[in-house]
Amino acid sequence: MSPPVNRIASDERLPEAADVVVIGGGIIGVAAAYHLAKKGRSVALIEKAHVGCEQSSRNWGWVRQQGRDRHEIPLARAALEMWGGLKEEIGADLGFRRAGVTWVTNDPKELAAWEAWADDAREMQVHSRMLSAAEVKQHIPEGSTSWIGGMTTPSDGRAEPSMAAPALAEAARRIGVTLHQGCAARGMETKGGAVDAVVTEKGRIRTGAVLLAGGAWSTLFCRRHGINLPQAMVDGTAFRTTPAPEVIPGALGAPDYGLRRREDGSYTMAMRGRGTLHITPGGLRYARQFWPTFRERAAKLKIRIGKSFLDELLTGANWSFDKESPFERNRVLDPAPDMGLVNQALELLRTGYPALKDIACAEAWGGTIDSTPDAVPVISAVDGHPGFFLATGFSGHGFGIGPAAGRLAADIVTGDPPIVDPKNYRYIRLVDGTPLAPAGAL
Repeated sequence: MSPPVNRIASDERLPEAADVVVIGGGIIGVAAAYHLAKKGRSVALIEKAHVGCEQSSRNWGWVRQQGRDRHEIPLARAALEMWGGLKEEIGADLGFRRAGVTWVTNDPKELAAWEAWADDAREMQVHSRMLSAAEVKQHIPEGSTSWIGGMTTPSDGRAEPSMAAPALAEAARRIGVTLHQGCAARGMETKGGAVDAVVTEKGRIRTGAVLLAGGAWSTLFCRRHGINLPQAMVDGTAFRTTPAPEVIPGALGAPDYGLRRREDGSYTMAMRGRGTLHITPGGLRYARQFWPTFRERAAKLKIRIGKSFLDELLTGANWSFDKESPFERNRVLDPAPDMGLVNQALELLRTGYPALKDIACAEAWGGTIDSTPDAVPVISAVDGHPGFFLATGFSGHGFGIGPAAGRLAADIVTGDPPIVDPKNYRYIRLVDGTPLAPAGAL
């Protein structure tokens, strides 16, 4: 079941040419298109289904600095500042509220790791605060579990995934971006080795710059052009509860679950670190790069081999641009939710918070999370392919850092001074033998 997402209008007629074609209508793609237009570029934004249809509407809605990989902290800080001003800037509510993020634990080693992270992060101007057992109880008075401690970042926040990407896409259209939904990009044409055009199911757009913000579809698109992009896909499950009393105004991370208050009085919830990893030919191709991360996280994953293996094998990477592409045959990744995880999460809520004893699931959904081997995104030009740029591999972090990630992508495409140092997000690290492993995330 797909979660609801605000639907917006499209531009029916493709432009003959654009300075930049952005492929992918998630939060990253629409933010990049918005910032490119603000820089005076003509932009065509191409989306095979509709804006926000995949992870940008299926995520938890957290907007956090807390616990980020040290490589992502500058981007997370910039994004948080941007979230705070977007409502006024674009004249639309994205559901952002600076309501804080709090984690709790009963593991002394975990608590020590959080304290070490907070000490490091303080040097990067992230002011997270450690909580004693008594302070946790004061912070979450409705909870019945006794925690030994926690960490909180009051400046962090939450936003509404159903609202954010569509609102930003509409703002981009108002400043000149043309938006083409239900329009799959089949591939790129080149001239002299450089990008010359994008071929879509509805026609061709001449351009000298393409930004691929295709999420879980990015590796397949890149393979069609002989570009290696190591990504792994994990299907996760989240759900919305029925309206219930407020036990925390922002977001809460407990050892087994994540919880986020919603504007309608319900909660978005998921089991932390749990999901299904589907073995595919692509996954096997990049198994060596992913081994350190897999070894660390495998205990909470279900491993499956099935239809997706055969589908990828049969798809290949040599489809013709004048015929239906894989992006048209399956426009939206919509995996079924794991209701076993939903039921586990509900039981934890009911036993952990007496005020929530009658809470129920209103709707549940699955989503496909695309990850890089080091769980850090690629926001970069692609070496050896002039005019082609990537903003992908956000590893479950894309929604929160989306506004700043889009701005950084726009800076890189235009050659302007970048909003943050882009070296940690360069594409080449994934393919040049650089040792890859998570580098400081919690």
